[in-house]
Amino acid sequence: MDRKIVELEGKTIDEAIEKACEEFGVPREKLNIEIVNEGSSGFLGIIGSKKASIRASIMSLDLATETALDDEQKAPPEQPQAQAETGEDDGESAAARAQEVLEGVLQRMGLDFPVQIKETHETITLRIEGDGSGLLIGKGGQTLDALQYIITKATNKNGKERKRIILDTEDYRMRREKTLIALAEKLGQKAKRTKKPVTVNPMNAHDRRIVHLALQDDKQLMTKSRGDGNYRKIIILPTKKN
Repeated sequence: MDRKIVELEGKTIDEAIEKACEEFGVPREKLNIEIVNEGSSGFLGIIGSKKASIRASIMSLDLATETALDDEQKAPPEQPQAQAETGEDDGESAAARAQEVLEGVLQRMGLDFPVQIKETHETITLRIEGDGSGLLIGKGGQTLDALQYIITKATNKNGKERKRIILDTEDYRMRREKTLIALAEKLGQKAKRTKKPVTVNPMNAHDRRIVHLALQDDKQLMTKSRGDGNYRKIIILPTKKN
């Protein structure tokens, strides 16, 4: 089936994306966004100004995973008594189930990539390996995050609290964390130098947490989150004493 693609305009890229979310009735992470024109304010904000424009469509990833989710929902129920005996057994079954669902999704996408599991007391990390696996990352990790969300929902469909599932490929999560920490430190120095708040671009909850933690020990700075949903931002402020 051909994907519906719409072209939308707004005063800013964020405004155009918000219109796309309303058009399709889905959150930002489920959309494929192509920036056509970033827009410009023009002379004095009036003369020669251009609106920002984008092309938007539903991520093909969602279509590719529908069958996998159906198969997972039809699977025989697990034995609750075996899970209830020890938390370790429950964690192991969740890890195996997450790996099975992910491998099924990848196969239906035509991607023959092996999946390795690394488990800790709090997390289950599924590492996708293979040449070209970076295509699953997407811009700013959006495709990888969307796939991680789907695998988490399919694995924890009974609603029980389990270990957090993390999807990774080509060490993207580690590289992303280093980049965010460096960005946080750079913007923190700017806030201290100018003695003015500095706003970070919108981030998902995981990335915002990295920025908060990167600056939490700096007594000259404080961080706050503002906004809603996909447009939630971090603001880095110098402390009043500073």
